[in-house]
Amino acid sequence: MRHWSLGTWRPQLVDAVAGVVLFGATSVVTFAQSVDSPAEPWPDPLDAVAALAAVLLITLRRRRPLPVFLTSAGLTLLGAGVPWLLKPAGFALLICTYTVATTSRRVIAWSCGVLAGAVAFVAAGDRTGSGAVAIFVWAGLAVVVGDLVRTRRAYRAEVVDRARRVERSREEETRRQVVEERLRIARELHDVVAHHIAMINVQAGVAAHLLRSSPDQAEQSLAHVRQAGRTVLDELSTVLGVLRDPDHPAGTADEPARGLQHLPELIDQVTGVGLRVEHTQVGEVRTLPAATDLAAYRIIQESLTNAHKYASDDRARLRLCFTATTLEITVDNHLPDHPRGDGYGLIGMRERAVALGGELTAGATGGRFVVRALLPAPGEAS
Repeated sequence: MRHWSLGTWRPQLVDAVAGVVLFGATSVVTFAQSVDSPAEPWPDPLDAVAALAAVLLITLRRRRPLPVFLTSAGLTLLGAGVPWLLKPAGFALLICTYTVATTSRRVIAWSCGVLAGAVAFVAAGDRTGSGAVAIFVWAGLAVVVGDLVRTRRAYRAEVVDRARRVERSREEETRRQVVEERLRIARELHDVVAHHIAMINVQAGVAAHLLRSSPDQAEQSLAHVRQAGRTVLDELSTVLGVLRDPDHPAGTADEPARGLQHLPELIDQVTGVGLRVEHTQVGEVRTLPAATDLAAYRIIQESLTNAHKYASDDRARLRLCFTATTLEITVDNHLPDHPRGDGYGLIGMRERAVALGGELTAGATGGRFVVRALLPAPGEAS
């Protein structure tokens, strides 16, 4: 159900006022002519009725263009036998023809224009060539102007709609970038913190166990705790420094400077907490792109941390295979004695691989838990 509102009826009110002003001015001119020329008849009250009918048609033309047009055409034909109705009805017919042209397709607009010309021609009774041409010219002019207005409105509406779509796309892209950046930060913080906290936890437990019986070994464990603490603080400082810099583009080279050149240090860390790593390497080592280098290091770091936390023994195998265009990383260990953790580490590793155009799989195979990552690794041989 359509409710009345000032905003809905405002165009009709404007049309009504314009119609009243127009026909009022026409009546004043007609009245003045009748005063100056006694031969001219005084305005008949029926002229006012005809003017009000024309004003009503003009007022309603926007809401029902085609029905109002047909009504005005019918009144114009009726005006052929009713002189006081002809001029107002004919004028309303011209305005309604223009309105149909502004709201309807071109075929409908020109059909109504031809019909309006024919109706006006029949009602006027002017069979002379110049009169007929004038009638059809005015009808055609109404259609042409209306069509131009309709085209202009459609163009403006398309521009506005396109601007809205662009703005909506920009907002969606901004939201997507925010989500991706949040995931990247969460992944980076998880990888930075989880590994070193696991090392600190193990070394602190060892130190507490050996504090009375073997103070020297306890001191070594505490030294490992201090070293792991310094490392995690340095990496967190780097990550947070990137976040605090508003001019720093996300994901650029200022990320924590970790890569496969730090792999021996990582293996020493996990070895120091009791995980023996069997490391093999196939293919010719070369310099990797920074993003691939960082992802490879983090995947190995997370895999070895999980192996230390969940494996049923203290052994893990790490294999790196360099080909001409890829780097394959395989980390496996005996199946865990209890279910693995919350899975965020595996999710983060998979996201890192997919973000580079690679892939990562993780699961049980032959009594071992295997993490296998394939990363694109173009580069020059070193």
